[in-house]
Amino acid sequence: MNPALIELIILAGIAVFLFLRLRSVLGTREGFEKPRMQPKNDAPKREFKVIDGGEDKDITDNVEKNSNSAKALKTIKEKDETFTVNEFLSGARSAYEWILMSFEKNEIDDIRELLSEEVAEAFDSVVEQRILQGLTIEAEFIGVREMKLVDASYNSKTKTAEIAVSFIGEMTSVVKNSSGEIVEGDSKQIKRQKDTWTFSKDIESSNPNWLLVATGE
Repeated sequence: MNPALIELIILAGIAVFLFLRLRSVLGTREGFEKPRMQPKNDAPKREFKVIDGGEDKDITDNVEKNSNSAKALKTIKEKDETFTVNEFLSGARSAYEWILMSFEKNEIDDIRELLSEEVAEAFDSVVEQRILQGLTIEAEFIGVREMKLVDASYNSKTKTAEIAVSFIGEMTSVVKNSSGEIVEGDSKQIKRQKDTWTFSKDIESSNPNWLLVATGE
């Protein structure tokens, strides 16, 4: 066989192998990720290897060492070997934008899978009132200015983990009436919004999503 043809066949085989590997990585979805959308994250993935008895930087970079939150996060990582604090926070950041903007646009069904029943009912009530009053909101999300893990807990009886995260988001928003007139806000003024959201997950559940179970400032 012609040596050039043999070389071409080998190169083609390598190309197919690399394509399949790339597709398998890009096709992986878990946690907070929105279906059919790939969140932008150009930061390199950090791997944390903990020596027995050593400090877990994945935890202590985010909460005070030896605090109750640190102990809870350690337990969560022991119960779920796929969990890391930094990946959770990355997902929480994406979920914050997605949930917040869907709520502003009255698109609750798009995020219902990430809401507890109580939070979904509260969101539905607000949306219903807007519709009855003929109000619509036009909003643009600018970004998350600050984000911090403020509390973590694990209930050994229910196998449920809860993590509270504070956000300071920046966005523009205006409220319009049924005639299209602005009754509140300024589309050119960026405002800051402070929220503390609590996410919960049954660690033994096959569902990878963390649910938003509480909101507040």
